[in-house]
Amino acid sequence: MEARAIRRFVKTSPRKMRLVIDLIRGKSAQQALAILKFCPKHAATDAELVLKSAISNLENKETSVNSDSIVVREVYVGQGPSMKRISPAPMGRAYRIKKRSHHLTIIVSA
Repeated sequence: MEARAIRRFVKTSPRKMRLVIDLIRGKSAQQALAILKFCPKHAATDAELVLKSAISNLENKETSVNSDSIVVREVYVGQGPSMKRISPAPMGRAYRIKKRSHHLTIIVSA
């Protein structure tokens, strides 16, 4: 049995989130939560929320699930929309700034 949780339009770049989710891919759910709790990166808090949601979805779907047997099966980050902003530059010019976002998906199985 498996369940998933998705968080869309997260306001950090996908590259920063991939650094965090590579730490938990394939681990047990309890071990992954411990890793995310003590990870110093800001993206770890978003990943922790989505992982807790996926675990809760699995427990609601299947009542006879042992919490020790839950494993993080798949974790991936998709590119979200980028907001375009302008920064002032010398001699009346303007530089383009992209504020990136992403969609985070976590799939857990028992």
